[in-house]
Amino acid sequence: MEKPAKKSQDKVIITCAVTGSVHTPTMSPYLPLTPDEIARQSIEAAEAGAAIIHLHARDPEDGRPTADPKIFDQFVPRIKAETDAVINITTGGSTRMTLEERLAYPLQAKPEMCSLNMGSMNFSIHPAARRISEWRHDWEKPYIEGMEDLIFRNTFRDIKHILQVLGEGCGTRFEFECYDVGHLYNLAHFVDEGLIQGPLFIQTIYGVLGGLGPDPENLVLMRTTADRLFGRENYRFSILGAGRHQMPLLTMGAVMGGNVRVGLEDSLYLGKGQLAASCAEQVRKIRRILEELSLEIATPDEARALLGLKGRERVAF
Repeated sequence: MEKPAKKSQDKVIITCAVTGSVHTPTMSPYLPLTPDEIARQSIEAAEAGAAIIHLHARDPEDGRPTADPKIFDQFVPRIKAETDAVINITTGGSTRMTLEERLAYPLQAKPEMCSLNMGSMNFSIHPAARRISEWRHDWEKPYIEGMEDLIFRNTFRDIKHILQVLGEGCGTRFEFECYDVGHLYNLAHFVDEGLIQGPLFIQTIYGVLGGLGPDPENLVLMRTTADRLFGRENYRFSILGAGRHQMPLLTMGAVMGGNVRVGLEDSLYLGKGQLAASCAEQVRKIRRILEELSLEIATPDEARALLGLKGRERVAF
């Protein structure tokens, strides 16, 4: 497996996941929904220090998640034109989308990076519906409550297909989303099969119902397991803490040598009881914490070098 570039090896890559497909408009007035809002928050996050912008799309009429390439096309080229950030397109979409729908825009855009969930799993925030009495849109309540009986599907065949058509076919590299220890072993399987070449970018995720809990000890578990499976020199470790666990787990993970991911997809809050007014607020906060810890922040081009990306000139948008 190819070793990561040593230049800027100790710098921290900040990823910002701008809107996602989990939170709904009622949960925060600041959640970006329209193409203009998604573009604007992405650009502000990049200006604040995010090297990678992770993107989903929303129906601008009512904010529901969509995989429509025509909607992606209304904000992705604009973000590229106004920033030098790495653009990372979801292949996860939502639990209600087919694999074909989830891949429609990535295959069209051929981005430098895509996210890739490393297994099928229960994935839910259905208890959140109990705390909301009035909803802005009719679709929201059944969408959130319905997660209790849905599975996010990514079978071994699904993952293999994504690796072949996007990885081999488009030169796209991946943010490997690992919600549990078993997902690391799934990733190791595909490395052993020769379908993935390093350096790996492993996004470990904590605090989602259905995945690994937000206990700090779990960061050590995932880090040491990845070390055994891949060798520390062959991968970049990153941390995603859901909801209120965002900043504490990211800080701990960064001290352990990890990279970090923020954004309104992962948490709607900036602090206890305080909604984040933008993704950029979260980027600025984690950047301030990292710099107080004497850690340096990677630029987009430094992130490209560390992750072995093909470069912004080789995308199709």
